Amino acid sequence: MGSEETSIVIERWPDLPEGINRGISARVGDTLFVGLGSAGASLYALDLSDASRQWAIQASFPGPAPSGAACAASGGRLFVFGGVGKTTPDAATPIVFDAVHAYDATADVWAEIDARTPCGLLGAKAATLVDGRIVFFGGYNKQVFEGFVAGLSVLERAGDIEGAARFTRSFLDRAPEDYRWNAEVLCYDPAANVWSSLGASPCLPNCDAALVETATDKLILASGEIKPGLRTPEVKAVAVAGAVASWQQLAPLPTPPSEAVQEGVAGAFAGTLGEKVIVAGGTNFVGAWANAANGKWYAHEGLTKGWRTEIYALGEGGWSIAGQLPEGLGYGASFSLAEGVLLVGGEDGQGASRAEVFCLRPRA
Repeated sequence: MGSEETSIVIERWPDLPEGINRGISARVGDTLFVGLGSAGASLYALDLSDASRQWAIQASFPGPAPSGAACAASGGRLFVFGGVGKTTPDAATPIVFDAVHAYDATADVWAEIDARTPCGLLGAKAATLVDGRIVFFGGYNKQVFEGFVAGLSVLERAGDIEGAARFTRSFLDRAPEDYRWNAEVLCYDPAANVWSSLGASPCLPNCDAALVETATDKLILASGEIKPGLRTPEVKAVAVAGAVASWQQLAPLPTPPSEAVQEGVAGAFAGTLGEKVIVAGGTNFVGAWANAANGKWYAHEGLTKGWRTEIYALGEGGWSIAGQLPEGLGYGASFSLAEGVLLVGGEDGQGASRAEVFCLRPRA
């Protein structure tokens, strides 16, 4: 691993009007959009051509607002897929939504699309291809997730604390394959309103991975969860040609100097900075892989969730640690701009939604 501890400079940009984590984000032309998640139905826009660079409120999301939804822009519209939330404020448990909504960036209007996601896309990542199609990686299994939260809710409402703990432990003490996360590279064509599959991933499916577009219809999928509480350090390159997605294994994220292994990160920020791919922040449980290697699939039991500060950079020489965030952050929005990689919002180690906006740029 190389050493570039001072190669990244961090600049502050105007804050969001409120903290946002596990929301949606996309770019249409010169305008960045961020919202939903912890911000509820709120959506904000930043016009990059406006020198003031102030975030402006947009039309509110219609209906129950999702958290952890997949989002991508195509044809001047933001498309929002799935996510998790309650159908009504007094609903007993949340569900994984299968609705598709579109936001017209010019008209500032939302509409529900006459389409349903073919599977749960909670925690999935989406990207837009050059022809306007949208591809998806990962996603929780709707039936498995809803079955767990419904069963747990019954026990908690009955006051059965021990039963709820046993039920939770039984759910978390399973191998990654048992959660049946989405392994297909799903594809949605907004123009035709048609879903298709570009084939299955050769690796375990990831949720809350870092997704970076590196060239036309070429992407890098870095790290992410392979089951609740267990991340992967794996990094994959994906190229889409027509109806086929091809995969290539890349070097994994490097191990931090003070730790025995790279645990992987979920909810990391990511983007491209010149010729380099940047992955920053995110969360993990140090010690989880040691537990999994010993056959303990409730790998994060008794461990403390860590909020990472490392900024990793992938260049021709491989991965390096290029700097540190001011504090551990994850589950925010990322944009690759001419100025650098923009990190928007996120959640901190105290569980608070953050409004700060940072720009990572190369040191002159």
